[in-house]
Amino acid sequence: MTERAQAAPGRRTVIGAGAAALTTAALGVTTTAQAADRNGGHGGHRLDLPVPTVIGHRGTSGYRPEHTLGSYQLALDMGAHIIEQDLVPTRDGHLVCRHENDITATTDVSAHPEFANRRTTKTVDGVSLTGWFTEDFTLAELKTLRAKERIPANRQKNTLYDGRWEIPTFEEVLRWADREGRRRGKPVWLYVETKHPTYFRGLGLGLEEPLAKLLRRYGRHRAQSPVILQSFEPGSVQRLARLVATPRIVLLSGAGTKPWDFEVSGDPRTTDDLVKPAGLKWMASFAQGIGPTLDLIIPKDAAGRLTEPTTLVRDAHAQGLVLHPYTMRNENTFLPADFRRGTDPNAYGDAFGAFAAYFATGIDGIFSDNPDTALLAAADFTAKR
Repeated sequence: MTERAQAAPGRRTVIGAGAAALTTAALGVTTTAQAADRNGGHGGHRLDLPVPTVIGHRGTSGYRPEHTLGSYQLALDMGAHIIEQDLVPTRDGHLVCRHENDITATTDVSAHPEFANRRTTKTVDGVSLTGWFTEDFTLAELKTLRAKERIPANRQKNTLYDGRWEIPTFEEVLRWADREGRRRGKPVWLYVETKHPTYFRGLGLGLEEPLAKLLRRYGRHRAQSPVILQSFEPGSVQRLARLVATPRIVLLSGAGTKPWDFEVSGDPRTTDDLVKPAGLKWMASFAQGIGPTLDLIIPKDAAGRLTEPTTLVRDAHAQGLVLHPYTMRNENTFLPADFRRGTDPNAYGDAFGAFAAYFATGIDGIFSDNPDTALLAAADFTAKR
């Protein structure tokens, strides 16, 4: 048996009526089918994915420059169950895959003298940034750039691939996924995020409508489509819910933070409110799950060590929501302190131990920069259940 075959847990995630009962029966979390039934209108959604689901974070960003076709292909070849794309627009309205609209750290734009005068300072979601931004480039101009490793100090080996790949458009990714799906005989799942949607809507570059148009063009707009949509702005998720039937996830930042669309609209709620039962019930009215930071699942103490799990998994499952927290990375510098090994911050620590701690809480999946490690950890967890 290959590692990929070993790392394929058999249980599937079901969303909607009865979802909480099925998911939690296998995970040992207390809930009721009646709670799942409150997830109005969600009965048609089914995620035909193993649990725990391994999500290739920006592809395989632990091994390749993020959000490149090379990174996505490696994630697929490793066996990741679903592969993430972050979307930002170009000046002429195309959706491209970048973690941020500031492309200073992820492309070779600074080496292009023809674009030197595009360097500028902007305020994006309340943060002042200086660099080069996708919304100031046409797609044709962006296609002259090449991707590079975002954090070379941590991942020097990834710099071997600097300059190898272009910035992909989301449509190119859809074509790639369809092609690979036909070749493999099963669909390639995509996990798609709208980045800074309120900011871009203010520029006349709204993300949701062109995203929905592309999903419809490629037949990925239905409740059963192999796509999950996500955003840190609940308003963007609500907008997407009006446009397509594709499953949706609300991403949640750390305790005490506030979604940017809440800041703009004057909504007083913070993440602290959204993770309470009332907030979870509200999100379940238009989304099928949440994507919290791992610290909302198990907080860390002042020394960076894991403490006791919160009740978020139990409470979210009680509302019929799945949980796909982010992000596991193998390097010491990103791991909880109790799983670091040795003194080199960029060496691998006990990632398997950290995965085991998070899986034990009953989460339904996890984002990882290292999907091969995550798949083995998921197989270990499943074998012990």
